[in-house]
Amino acid sequence: MQLVRQNDKFRARRKGRGRAQGRVRGRVRAGAAVLTAAAIVSGCASGDDGGANPAPGQQRLDAPPARALDSYAHKLRVTQVARAAAAKRWGLAKPPLAAPPAPAKKPAITTRKGFEVKGQASLPPVFTTIPTKKKVVFLTIDDGAEKDPALLKMMSELQIPYTAFLSDYLVKEDYGYFKKMQSRGVALNNHTLNHPYLPGLSYKQQRREICGMQDVIHKRYGKRPELFRPPYGNYNADSLRAAKSCGIKAVPLWASEAFPDRMDWREWDRDLHPGDIILTHFRGREDWKGTMPDMIRKVMKTVTDKGYAVARLEDYL
Repeated sequence: MQLVRQNDKFRARRKGRGRAQGRVRGRVRAGAAVLTAAAIVSGCASGDDGGANPAPGQQRLDAPPARALDSYAHKLRVTQVARAAAAKRWGLAKPPLAAPPAPAKKPAITTRKGFEVKGQASLPPVFTTIPTKKKVVFLTIDDGAEKDPALLKMMSELQIPYTAFLSDYLVKEDYGYFKKMQSRGVALNNHTLNHPYLPGLSYKQQRREICGMQDVIHKRYGKRPELFRPPYGNYNADSLRAAKSCGIKAVPLWASEAFPDRMDWREWDRDLHPGDIILTHFRGREDWKGTMPDMIRKVMKTVTDKGYAVARLEDYL
């Protein structure tokens, strides 16, 4: 019986030591956890990219810190609020929809059926719509007659991208206006020197009109355009041959045309389609029923109500 009592005492002492060791191990584990958490926080605070050094043989985890995500979300909210405020300021019932990111791979552009000329396969493509499934359209403005400062301010505040096709006989009245436009991210492209009916000219004359405008844009704005729009949308094989010889890569026409009081349509269904190019002009009250901001309001109401965003044409070409 004595032996049994001794064993019971031994087991009791061993059990007591086990509990004590367990408490020690628990404190060690807790301390290790605190140290690990401190190391992680320190790594996030002091690392160059916010990541922690991995164990040998493991890959680094490059997830952005929570603060970066919070900052991005905050900037997005600020942008949306600013866009909504600008829309109200410019008389739009709804703010313009934000365009999706530019495609990583640009779509293949081909000439629209029925718009071909002889030898088209080796000439710049002529098209009215960009092949895309995204609900985006592209706004283009032609010639350069009206130079309304309100247009520059409106488009900047609303963050609406657009592309200009310029003719020198109108632009030369104020090259500086279009320099301001270019500084705000607008691409300046070729619409000939004097806006003639190209098919009525010889190849040499057409080349002078197109290449001459290439020279003007390069001299005034530092870049030779790759896009050309023939006046009135009229061209022949000589037009495209001349354009190619001047460095032109593509000839965008249009699927619809915008005015302050209406939209005109090329297609039978009188509607927008993904990738459509919209044409309008630099015009004022002397030429149509309203101002350029009036025209933009008409365009944006049509586009936004139909669930489309305006994207940058050059991002898709």
